[in-house]
Amino acid sequence: MQPGGSKRELAVGWEAEAVAAAEPQAAAAAEQVRVDAGASGEPERKAREESAKDPVPAQPRATEEGDARVLPRPPPALPVSRPKLALAPGLWPQGKPRSKGQSCKRSPSRRSGEYHSLRPVTVDSSKARTSLDALKISIRQLQWKEVRMVKDGNPSWKPTFIVKPDGGCQGDGIYLIKDPSDIRLAGTLQRRPAVVQEYICKPLLIDKLKFDIRLYVLLKSLDPLEIYIAKDGLSRFCTEPYQEPTPKNLHHIFMHLTNYSLNIHSGNFVHSDSTSTGSKRTFSSILCRLSSKGVDIKKVWSDIISLVIKTVIALTPELKVFYQSDIPAGRPGPTCFQILGFDILLMKNLKPILLEVNANPSMRIEHEQELSPGVFENVPSLVDEEVKVAVIRDTLRLMDPLKKKRENQSQQLEKPEAGKEDPSDSDLAFASDGNLNPEAHLPSICLKQVFPKYAKQFNYLRLVDRMANLFIRFLGIKGTMKLGPTGFRTFIRNCKLSSSSLSMAAVDILYIDITRRWNSMTLDQRDSGMCLQAFVEAFFYLAQRKFKLLPLHKQVASLIDLCEYHLSLLDEKRLVCGRSGRPGGRPPYSGTPQEAAPAAPPAESDLRPCTAKLSHPRHAPA
Repeated sequence: MQPGGSKRELAVGWEAEAVAAAEPQAAAAAEQVRVDAGASGEPERKAREESAKDPVPAQPRATEEGDARVLPRPPPALPVSRPKLALAPGLWPQGKPRSKGQSCKRSPSRRSGEYHSLRPVTVDSSKARTSLDALKISIRQLQWKEVRMVKDGNPSWKPTFIVKPDGGCQGDGIYLIKDPSDIRLAGTLQRRPAVVQEYICKPLLIDKLKFDIRLYVLLKSLDPLEIYIAKDGLSRFCTEPYQEPTPKNLHHIFMHLTNYSLNIHSGNFVHSDSTSTGSKRTFSSILCRLSSKGVDIKKVWSDIISLVIKTVIALTPELKVFYQSDIPAGRPGPTCFQILGFDILLMKNLKPILLEVNANPSMRIEHEQELSPGVFENVPSLVDEEVKVAVIRDTLRLMDPLKKKRENQSQQLEKPEAGKEDPSDSDLAFASDGNLNPEAHLPSICLKQVFPKYAKQFNYLRLVDRMANLFIRFLGIKGTMKLGPTGFRTFIRNCKLSSSSLSMAAVDILYIDITRRWNSMTLDQRDSGMCLQAFVEAFFYLAQRKFKLLPLHKQVASLIDLCEYHLSLLDEKRLVCGRSGRPGGRPPYSGTPQEAAPAAPPAESDLRPCTAKLSHPRHAPA
């Protein structure tokens, strides 16, 4: 495909229907300590050969006071290339079992020679998240060496950080630092906290310029969850050729920051009437250019879709809590939706990295142009208009409350009544007027559904979403977003979680301890009670007590199944009581379409989560 191809050609990559199945992974990866085992060079090889001919075992050093009484043992055979063993903080290297077919024939005499001819093992402790005293003592006892991580063979490399003040917009107050101690604190952190991220030093460049991508995502509904992604977006370019950050160029904002509101003030900013040139272009033009160079556009789109779905799934639990505080349960309310602006950076290896999500993205379709010094005029932006008008128009088409009614009427016209061979002339005229299909003159919808279309591949991530449904059920008072002690006790009682080993007094202590800790970390002290995050922590604690033999993910899933099972029984009992005329309770428990009430309570030793059966969900628009 050549640059400047037709829109139909630009659709390549988007029409990919399959998204690679995501492997279940831990929600947060531990920082790693990298152990770099040194490799033997030519002098070391000769030393090994001489040692093999005349083995002389080295004497271990005298044990000093406080040293562990463990003699060093020969490590497993190391390949010539330098292997790296990644360890989480607090874990220590262990020999890996050899796979079948690997030779392990070595004489005891040669082991000693090899051990002493290898360079010492080096340990990178720069990202350890705990006290280093014990680690330093251990490294010294093992006669290893502690270093700072060296990246890409450059001993002078240091990570760069980007600081973004909380509540800022349009690039206001953003700056880069090399040393975390350089953070500029305007007042106290309580007054204006900041987000600090590691700066991506190797972005994909086009025309030697750094750029990012603004994609628009429609959150059509929360329950059931519906996500749409616009087929096209905006690519916003820096206006100064990119160089990796150094202390000398950290302040070059036109080189490092892609914000449109900043670069528009650069003398190098290019306003263009074309969607494929200038300092702001369509994302489809970027994909077309990459495709012409042999890039797998389907893979790029697949990775972006996966990133968007995972991000929205992480947002939905808290969004549900906010939503229920404004929209009463069980009543038809206003049809709500949200357009989110995803800012994504493509790395040099084409991996998409999420920079931030904008809850209120700009929908301006014009820009200011300086006609003379100090005199500005709003000029239409063709790129913005092409992308943003399509997003807003097609969002309204998807949310149209009369859409289903028109579709039903259209189906009735396609099936003439009995005794009529053809529709009447008036029917034909009615249809041709466009009253039943006012969208006939419009282009196809630019928003593509990605969830629940790919729900099966990401449902394993929705455990916190199901916890949020339990949390909301026991909030009790409309408008509140925190769970009181009575509501937490009711949750424990209704879900049958108390036992001889977990009394209600212990439940109260658990509530007080976790709630107090989370409330001390939040800036908003207006409401008292347990927030959603505190409830999730308490839920994890209960799951680990209840299902001790299972992995953590299955512990939580099994406890959710157990709670949903008991609540479904309680709802059925209340429903029967309501039909018989006796006083009833709250409406039946409802959850997301991916949830279910298990047919039987899960056994604590069961290794598989219980199967589930759906109750009728309450549809709550987002």
